[in-house]
Amino acid sequence: MGFTADPNQLVIAGLVFLLGMLIGIFLTAGGRRKWKTRYDSELQRRRDLEKAHEEREKHWANQEKDWRERDSLRAAAIKDPREPGDGETRSL
Repeated sequence: MGFTADPNQLVIAGLVFLLGMLIGIFLTAGGRRKWKTRYDSELQRRRDLEKAHEEREKHWANQEKDWRERDSLRAAAIKDPREPGDGETRSL
């Protein structure tokens, strides 16, 4: 299969190439806005998810801090052998 130097074939090949270029340009004209809109929405969604994750991490860090404080107070109360006004002796 060879490519001849016939001017008619060269003109037809050039026109087919231009037609392909025009069709491609028209088909992707609206697509650019679509992908950019989708990209922006995905970027915003990721930012929202990161913010929610950060808030959740802060909440659980505060909860864990409160739990540790309660545990230390509970342990201190258990170690105290007598409570004031109570005639009972407590031990582990």
